[in-house]
Amino acid sequence: MKGAVEERAVELGEYIIENNATVRAAAKKFHISKSTVHKDVSDRLRVVNPQLYHQVRGVLDINKAQRHIRGGIATREKYRHQSESEQEHREK
Repeated sequence: MKGAVEERAVELGEYIIENNATVRAAAKKFHISKSTVHKDVSDRLRVVNPQLYHQVRGVLDINKAQRHIRGGIATREKYRHQSESEQEHREK
């Protein structure tokens, strides 16, 4: 019989696959830490449901490969907004 932790690991895995979610997004959705998500989908899910584990691993590997791109976009947006607010401030 599965315990609550194992059930959560399966729910996390299903959520990540269905939504192509990042670890951060899954942690936010389930109100748990990123470390807990990692532990659940890396260690616990491998034992409880190996097939689901491999699917989740595929999604997370893609997310990891794209991480630097998302970070660059976020940085560009940050500085663009700062530039716009500075421009507005100078116009006053």
